[in-house]
Amino acid sequence: MDEIKASGTEHEVIDPVKPSMAGTVGISDEILAQMSERIPNFTETMERAHRASEFEHNLTNLEAVKLYPKAIASSFLISLSIIMEGYDTSLLGSFYAYPTFAKKFGIPMGDGTYQVTSAWQSGLQNGTQVGQIMGLMVAGLIADRIGYKKTMLGAMVLLCGFIFLMFFAQSVGMLFAAEMLCGLPWGAFQTLSVTFAADVSPTVLRPYLTAYVNMCWVTGQFISIGVLRGLLHRTDEWGWRIPYAVQWVWPVPIMVGILFVPESPWWLVRHNRLDEAKQSLLRLTTRKNSQYDPDDAIAMMVVTNMQEQLSRDGVSYWDCFRGPNLRRTEIACAAWMCQVLTGIWYGGNITYFLQQQGFDADQSFNFGLGLNALAFLATLGSWFVMRWVGRRRLYLCGTAMMLATLLIVGFMGIPTANAGISYASAAMLMLFVLSYDLTVGPVCYALVSEIPSTRLRIKTAVLARNAYNITTIGANFLNPPILNPTAWNLRGKGGFIWSGFNLVCLVWIYFRLPEPSGRTSSELDVLFENKISARKFKKTKVDTFRSVAMHEH
Repeated sequence: MDEIKASGTEHEVIDPVKPSMAGTVGISDEILAQMSERIPNFTETMERAHRASEFEHNLTNLEAVKLYPKAIASSFLISLSIIMEGYDTSLLGSFYAYPTFAKKFGIPMGDGTYQVTSAWQSGLQNGTQVGQIMGLMVAGLIADRIGYKKTMLGAMVLLCGFIFLMFFAQSVGMLFAAEMLCGLPWGAFQTLSVTFAADVSPTVLRPYLTAYVNMCWVTGQFISIGVLRGLLHRTDEWGWRIPYAVQWVWPVPIMVGILFVPESPWWLVRHNRLDEAKQSLLRLTTRKNSQYDPDDAIAMMVVTNMQEQLSRDGVSYWDCFRGPNLRRTEIACAAWMCQVLTGIWYGGNITYFLQQQGFDADQSFNFGLGLNALAFLATLGSWFVMRWVGRRRLYLCGTAMMLATLLIVGFMGIPTANAGISYASAAMLMLFVLSYDLTVGPVCYALVSEIPSTRLRIKTAVLARNAYNITTIGANFLNPPILNPTAWNLRGKGGFIWSGFNLVCLVWIYFRLPEPSGRTSSELDVLFENKISARKFKKTKVDTFRSVAMHEH
């Protein structure tokens, strides 16, 4: 440790074996003794784990891409399931501004147009959220028992059947039931896509693969707007049935691909199937890097799993609220809630917003297409920005930018609407979405996958996504009356309401959100065990495996 301390004063060093001179504590001697009893060839395993940790820290982006192409492809394939959720979520919101859908499921307004009532707008969207909440809880339990692959395949089969109910819906009540049932498999996709990406990727690739989940969401939204724009002038029932039928395009090819995807090596290690875990790693990597040793990687997983197992017994949902895991659960939940509370339900609903500002259907859907293209490019840009700026700073800057944009839109909503104000509001909302998809949107997925312990990653992600879904239910009750002409009809002034929630998020981010960038799972365990404050996470240095190996010698 003296060598490490002498290397500089920029980082505070934590010895995870015993208290440091500054009084920082780490792994207790009792737990260390138990690890030495339970792990065969303890010293050799620790040395292997240390080599694997050093290898991950020294791995460049290019080297990681060359070493893990199969892991990247597997993660990309699993994440494609999110396209369907993003597609329907955007589809439902855009349908409220879609003439044939409004005529089928809405009420006449007296001027020849139709509107889905504010109550049913909230009800339809919340039906989806209720389904997702139930699907998430069940998927978390099932995936821990039978693995990612079988859970994903089962969810895909269910979705294929539930889409029939959407396609043949005859009333708004039937559509509500269909949305709720489809929410069950969508809930499974939400948690499994991001946790699988974290499980199969090295530290350096984790932000890219997890942020790709957000890109799939944006891609689904972009496709839905494009489909609706192409069918906008159809006046028959196929104008709204065809968009629902498009959802059948995705499940079959994804299911075929999943059959060839290896199971998560972390899941296999947690179930003590070490030989299978090694085979999974060999299938996820190539042997182009002579320094990579799959046995070292398995050793790091074994040590990390044992460290977490001895520090925090159990892998139930209740364990997510015990000890250091309580803080980790809070961060994951709040980070995902910020996606809603920063105002995206208001700022991202530009198609319906612009129609209430006086735009016709063609103009509003054209803006929607442009907005989703911009969101896609912003998400792609976040891959490069996240690597150098970090998660915490992006969350802070993005939320502050969105707060300023909401206030500007709110002030522009005070005078009577005219063409100039409408176009200015549209421009500000495009800036809002750009800020969101460059920062909070994709970065959230990296945070939710990195912050939890590996043993509780799936269940913490389930709780976090359900916190998001519950927040979304509130947003679904709040946002439609803000924009709907049959309710509050606040239009631009709704920016003031959402700016209040945004400000709460900004304060929480500053005091509670840590910087996990570049940390291995074991290092994050030590940081949370030692209760390092959010603002000191980045500057605190951890050297877990070396110190444990030195202690053993």
